[in-house]
Amino acid sequence: MERPDFFELKNGEKVKLPFSDKEYQNRVSSLRKVMSDNDMDMVILTSMHNVAYYTGFIYCSFGRPYGCVVTQQKIVTISANIDASQPWRRSHCDNVIYTDWRRDNFLRAIVSIIGRDDPPKSIGIENDHVTLDIKDKLNSIFSTAIFKDVSKHLMKLRMIKSDEEIEIIKNGARIADLGAEEIVKHIKPGQTELEIAIAGRDRMEREIAKTYPGAEYMDTWVWFQSGINTDGAHNPKTNRALQNGDILSLNTFPMISGYYTALERTLFVNEVDDASLKAWEANVKVHERGLELIKPGVKCSEICEELNNLFADLGYLQYRTFGYGHSFGMLSHFYGREAGLELREDIDTVLEKNMVISMEPMIMIPEGKPGAGGYREHDILVIKEDGAENITKFPFGPSHNVIKN
Repeated sequence: MERPDFFELKNGEKVKLPFSDKEYQNRVSSLRKVMSDNDMDMVILTSMHNVAYYTGFIYCSFGRPYGCVVTQQKIVTISANIDASQPWRRSHCDNVIYTDWRRDNFLRAIVSIIGRDDPPKSIGIENDHVTLDIKDKLNSIFSTAIFKDVSKHLMKLRMIKSDEEIEIIKNGARIADLGAEEIVKHIKPGQTELEIAIAGRDRMEREIAKTYPGAEYMDTWVWFQSGINTDGAHNPKTNRALQNGDILSLNTFPMISGYYTALERTLFVNEVDDASLKAWEANVKVHERGLELIKPGVKCSEICEELNNLFADLGYLQYRTFGYGHSFGMLSHFYGREAGLELREDIDTVLEKNMVISMEPMIMIPEGKPGAGGYREHDILVIKEDGAENITKFPFGPSHNVIKN
């Protein structure tokens, strides 16, 4: 029996995607303009975030390559046979499935989409994602083509959010608040980080299902840290039991069709000592000032400079651990950073309408020093014509978050 290298399968019906057909058409039109402006005959997308952004399909690679071929006439996803027809159902475009029976069938599927008669002279690829192995193989197949990096162009397009994107991000922020409300109900000595995190995650997933009944439910999570485990912003939860007077870090991350949002808060169990209160209040002052600074026309680096000066005046700049905020959209902690929109010393991007960015100062005081632990607050803001809308509603600071259950 002869088995194919690749094939098409339309199993079932197309499902309702998180965005309208017009939204996806606008995105693809913007991509094709980038291609025209930069003399690219085709683009091969390989990252999870760009494939999802332009097609609606969120892949799970498990070591296999996935992609999307875009020309001025076509847009086609390429997926592994292990997923059957799900990539076709969960996208607004066509799909080609490659099989595992022969090595490099992924590449043969690319050739099948564009044909062999008129090979592309210039191909856009994501230099920040495509592996050296895939790049070498693309070079061998398209030996006369010039390869150009398209990743920075696409990142700039993704940094400006549509009204439909802002709507899903706002719902995500609302659901993150609900997760936090549920978590607070379970905070008391003896409860573990793990069990508290489970309660918050389950609350958010149920609300996502209620709000988006036709969505895919994946990757919503909670990091809930206590004591020394608060020293890193991305530390996993543990099975440590909470103790009276513990510093806590609450982090809720709802994921809606590839769009993640976040809420982060410092809390204490029942009481807070004087040194910890001083550090906490300092971080809150910086957070409040940061919220005031986010507006259109301001450089990211200028915000960072002013907040650095404030931290220095308060005596805590040496304890700062990372940037003051970053973009939100088709990205998460695990894929898709929009590095051009971050509140850092080395980013001079000017904030503009329909950007979405966080304000999230953090300081970490090492063990053995008064007030030891990690302090952070995190709100998400949508840039408007003449200001910014804070879409995070869960309260922050000592007057709200010394939890006495």
